[in-house]
Amino acid sequence: MQKQGTVQRWDATRGFGFIRSPQTPADIFFHIKDYRGTASPREGEAVQFEEITVGGKGPRAMAVRPAYTPTRPAPPLRAPQTKRQHRGRQDNANPVLLPLTIIWLALLAWGVWAHRLPTWILGATVGVNLLTFLAYWNDKHAAQTGQWRTKEDTLHLFSLLGGWPAAALAQASLRHKSSKVTFQSTYWLTVTLHCAALLGWLFWMQPKLLLI
Repeated sequence: MQKQGTVQRWDATRGFGFIRSPQTPADIFFHIKDYRGTASPREGEAVQFEEITVGGKGPRAMAVRPAYTPTRPAPPLRAPQTKRQHRGRQDNANPVLLPLTIIWLALLAWGVWAHRLPTWILGATVGVNLLTFLAYWNDKHAAQTGQWRTKEDTLHLFSLLGGWPAAALAQASLRHKSSKVTFQSTYWLTVTLHCAALLGWLFWMQPKLLLI
């Protein structure tokens, strides 16, 4: 059923918002992929839409477009990438990550061998990296389906705790958070802090403790 309403709330970062319509008692959820305008939605904008109900989660708006725009086939929000284009994005991955990861793993292994790190740190490292990749996957899925997102601070905390290699893998393979400049700046800060803490423990703090 075709309805009219007004964009009541719009979250540009998460890519979803809510429409208020006199024909529906509850605010109606809509996602950026269902928006048919040429520009981004804005609060207070009058829109037309088709209303559906999904799995008891409340009303959802589909085919949302500005009220003054005539009906026409919706242009794709993003052109599909060819295999060559996709390969090009992967080839543009930061070349520092692989050697840095190898050096980091070697330091962990040496630290355990030299009794400067407990053995359980290896299992904990595997666990935190699995959790990190899962957190990125869940956030990517939430972004695509309009569900609640994982906070960026949580993703950065996983990186700081040693999950930064899995974070880099998730960013490249899922194509998630890889082009957001502010996120990438904070991500590399967590990598730097984690590696500095590891080096400080292995070559400064732990030797001092052994001398006591």
